[in-house]
Amino acid sequence: MPFIIGLIGIVFAAYFWAQRARAAGDMAHELADMASDVMGAARRFGFRRRANVHPVDSTDDPRVMDGALAIAFLELGGLPSVETQNAAVAALGRHLGCDVETARELAILGRWLMNESNGPAQSIPRLAKRLYRLSGPPALMPLMAILKDIGAAAGGDLSIRQKEALDEIARIFKLS
Repeated sequence: MPFIIGLIGIVFAAYFWAQRARAAGDMAHELADMASDVMGAARRFGFRRRANVHPVDSTDDPRVMDGALAIAFLELGGLPSVETQNAAVAALGRHLGCDVETARELAILGRWLMNESNGPAQSIPRLAKRLYRLSGPPALMPLMAILKDIGAAAGGDLSIRQKEALDEIARIFKLS
C-alpha cells in the first residue's frame, strides 16, 4: 500500500513539474513575440537606438511620443481593460490621422518607451518634455484630445494620478 501511494505521489509531482515547464515555455514564446512586435514597430517609425542616450531622447517622431503618453496615462488609472486599451488605440488613430494598425504599433512602441522610463508615473514628464521639444505648443491639442478620449473610455472619472499627470503636462507645455 505505501508503495502505491508513493508511486501516485511521484506521478502527480511529475505532472505538476511538466505543467510548470510547459507554462514557462509558453511564456518564453510570448516574450519573444512581444519583442518582435516592439522591434517591428520601432523599425517602422525609424527608431534608432543611440549609445548612452535614453530611448525617449532617441525618438524623433511626435506621434510616438503621443502614443507613449497615451499608454502611460491609461496605465496611471490602474490596470486597463481590453476595451479601454482598444479605445486608446482608436483615439490614437483618430486624432493622429493614421490607420488602426499604425495606431496599434504606436501603442506597442509607446508601452516599451514607458517601461524604459520606469513606469507610467516617471515616464510622463520625460515624454511630455520630449514632445514639447519636438513640436512645441501645437502638439498639445492632439495629445489632449487623445487623453480626453481615454478618460471617457475609462468611465469619465480620472484617478488622482491621472489628474496629476495632466497638471504636469500643462506645466511642461507652459500653460500654468
